[in-house]
Amino acid sequence: MANEYVPPKVWTMDAENGGEWASINRPDSGARYEQALPVGAHPLQLYSLATPNGQKITIMLEELLALGVTDAEYDAHLINIGDGDQFSSGFVAVNPNSKIPALVDQSGPSPVNVFESGSILVYLAEKFGYFLPVDIAERTQVMNWLFWLQGSAPYLGGGFGHFYAYAPEKFEYPINRFTMETKRQLDVLDKQLANNTYIAGEEYSIADIAIWPWYGNLVLGYAYDAAEFLDAASYQHVQRWAKSILQRPAVQRGRIVNKTSGEEWEVLPERHSAADIDAVLKLKP
Repeated sequence: MANEYVPPKVWTMDAENGGEWASINRPDSGARYEQALPVGAHPLQLYSLATPNGQKITIMLEELLALGVTDAEYDAHLINIGDGDQFSSGFVAVNPNSKIPALVDQSGPSPVNVFESGSILVYLAEKFGYFLPVDIAERTQVMNWLFWLQGSAPYLGGGFGHFYAYAPEKFEYPINRFTMETKRQLDVLDKQLANNTYIAGEEYSIADIAIWPWYGNLVLGYAYDAAEFLDAASYQHVQRWAKSILQRPAVQRGRIVNKTSGEEWEVLPERHSAADIDAVLKLKP
């Protein structure tokens, strides 16, 4: 093949071929500039963006608030990853990996930094006592699916989503490779949901809250404009589950927090009170 890529003996960064994220992607970690994070009035301070990983946490917090857990009130500050906000000294101090979401819990004698979306879900579930069963067998099923998501989503987002929607050029091999894996994952979910109301059984849990922003958004046509390409309609049990989760008021509220584009009734860059969400949702036709 005339255009076959031959890797060099030692890799070096080629910023000109980095695509949409070339200006911020680098092979090193750490802060790139000094800037403190904003701090709001509530004990829970969330620094995020409404990507699927970000939506997990805002949906979780809105679900807790819907149950009357007033201590779950939070400020959601926008971290614009396209502008490199995640590389500020303040953000890196909370999450050395410079990825959203990141949470700071200031309710105790000293702040607790929590990063990685799965870890934040477990932290909130254990702190407030909801959406994670106490029974060891039931809890294990929820954790099985939470860990499944944490391992599977990179194939969907960084793999399929990147090469199908964001890469500077379309290449058949990686699109086929990651489409195959994404469809396999959808099949795993479809078979699980054929016999279960929710992902881990008959109770709504952090497994659903973690998986819906990735695979629910995908099959409902909200991610990558790829539902037809993936024949998402054929995964009937995933469709049933995804639609039922979307009907939850807390999901409708949480999915718009830290969102910066879309219809006016689904864009809320920052959230500091329930009234912020109420005002936006009132704009929905």
